[in-house]
Amino acid sequence: MVLVKQWIYEVRPEADVSPANYRYEEVEQDLTPVRGEVVVEGAYWSVDPYMRIQQSSKDTWEAPHPTGEVQGAAVVGRVTRVGEGVTALKVGDWVETYMGWRSAGLRAVADCRLLDADEVSPSTALHVLGMPGRIAYFGLLEAGKPRPGETLVVSGAAGAVGSIVGQIGKLAGLRVIGVVGSDEKARWITEELGFDAAINYRQVSDVEGMKQAFTEHAPDGVDIYYDNTGGVTTDAFIESMNLRARIIICGQISQYQSGLEVPNMGPRLLHHFLYKRATMTGVLARDYTARMDEMLKVMGPWVRDGKIRYNETVIDGFEKLPEALCGLFTGANTGKMIVKA
Repeated sequence: MVLVKQWIYEVRPEADVSPANYRYEEVEQDLTPVRGEVVVEGAYWSVDPYMRIQQSSKDTWEAPHPTGEVQGAAVVGRVTRVGEGVTALKVGDWVETYMGWRSAGLRAVADCRLLDADEVSPSTALHVLGMPGRIAYFGLLEAGKPRPGETLVVSGAAGAVGSIVGQIGKLAGLRVIGVVGSDEKARWITEELGFDAAINYRQVSDVEGMKQAFTEHAPDGVDIYYDNTGGVTTDAFIESMNLRARIIICGQISQYQSGLEVPNMGPRLLHHFLYKRATMTGVLARDYTARMDEMLKVMGPWVRDGKIRYNETVIDGFEKLPEALCGLFTGANTGKMIVKA
């Protein structure tokens, strides 16, 4: 028997998610692996905006996350025991798996991704070489169809997905403008990540102000918009886009806290899509899960060679998981938000 720490998603939030929506518990569990199973002890836990979508009472891409169960999440940890017949993994291996907010658990070998911790930090499997990197890579290159010389705007550009999108855009020969929530984040994406320009949305009061910022930084217009936030930035882009522009909807974090149960009204700007013959495409990371190896073959060398850089906001302590999730919605993270054991 093993004492397992875990966070139970207990109460569905009506507006802002808070630690009050969770219950912490420690329980004795039998973690004896059977054939084809391993025991994984968590070292890094992911917090992601999509978790708030799952907490809505409405169906989204799947049924709502049930209450009374461990919060689902990707985890990076080490194998501590292996079951009979397991040869693909051994004790001590680093793996990434969808184990949820628990300190240890039984996992099928087929549900674990073996990591090479000698080349890059194993925590990167939760961001640049994991789900966020996957949707950044395929979302931009396949849905965005970038062509050298075009201009790309990325909202949420200092986050786990947006910061990668912008760098891939630069490697694809694009002019890249990032929309962020602070001057510090603006300096990070321009001075360290190589974005051509940054807009601090907290200094822009309305759609007209954002349109003016687009005009200042992209006088020839914008061709691709990778949207992680929704809100004013998206409204402004729709009125500013070039002919045959492409909008990629990856996230709408500005709408998640209070707009899921009673959402804001839909866009009233569709005439602009007609005039510009533009397209809007929604993308989900799960649509590309089967192509993970394809992404890693390209992104792995980019990360190792320093062509793609990343940042981690690391919160120490398993007990801080709900607090870390809440921080995503106040801009507390630069790059990927991770909780470390």
